[in-house]
Amino acid sequence: MKKIAVLTSGGDAPGMNAAIRAVVRKARYHGVEVVGVYHGYEGLYNENYKPLDIGSVGDIIQRGGTILYSARFPEFKEGDYQEQAIERMKKAGIEGLVVIGGDGSYRGAMQLTEKGFPCVGIPGTIDNDVPGTEYTIGFDTALNTVVDSIDKIRDTATSHENTFVIEVMGRDAGDIALWAGLAGGAESILIPEEKFEIEDIVTRLERGASRGKRHSIIIVAEGVMKGHKLAKQLEERTGVKIRTSVLGHIQRGGSPSARDRVLAGLFGARAVELLIEGKGGRAVGIKNHNVVDYDFKVAFEQKHQADLSLYTLSKELSI
Repeated sequence: MKKIAVLTSGGDAPGMNAAIRAVVRKARYHGVEVVGVYHGYEGLYNENYKPLDIGSVGDIIQRGGTILYSARFPEFKEGDYQEQAIERMKKAGIEGLVVIGGDGSYRGAMQLTEKGFPCVGIPGTIDNDVPGTEYTIGFDTALNTVVDSIDKIRDTATSHENTFVIEVMGRDAGDIALWAGLAGGAESILIPEEKFEIEDIVTRLERGASRGKRHSIIIVAEGVMKGHKLAKQLEERTGVKIRTSVLGHIQRGGSPSARDRVLAGLFGARAVELLIEGKGGRAVGIKNHNVVDYDFKVAFEQKHQADLSLYTLSKELSI
């Protein structure tokens, strides 16, 4: 290949810029030109291209978000839009595409590949919910952001002897809630992958109060319910005022952690290698500390699984 393109799609995640940098510099190392596509699939369709050289990606490895921006473009699900995007890329001399995003972004890349245009996917989402890889770019940074927030909220919970419900992101996956809850010493963790009984949480609160505990932290994943709704249910059963904190989009921002930067470098380099080798329709990931690649279909045929051993451990440690 002589020229490839790279885009970011879906929700932004810390480390996307580091992945863009890796794609550009790995490609240039092999003499391949790179075009940045701005605003995701919308930009791909509208030919919003800009050449990227080594200098274009200087000083971005430490920046959160994405310099290529992202946008929702549901029209791209239609075949006509995909075919026109392919024709426009070919007209610009682009021979392959790297897509950085989550499962929705992968679907567009898979459909382009099925139409004869080779694409490779890099998992970039804080939710860590892409099947085929143990970790996605952005998860570690978001996790550390949440843990830092829990620590700060615990300070005020301790000072005022309050119980806090903290709602975290994750869509339909509980990884952020699970890992952050365990790392932050939460008394209860609610995730979509495990059913819960409100009375079990009440029992834990009452058991803690009986031994003199006057503050508690409860983590709830957004895929379970809204934090305010959970707090209201607990107030009705305990008669105690429950505070709520919704962390929101702060979880998506910030400078990527060292781990996310390294993953971005590994994934970006492998994505370019796959295109140079003439392999499209692949996604990259990591398993057992090794970089792997697999067919896009895996991301849709398999279901993301949270590590429920961590859930069991959290319950054992929060007795």
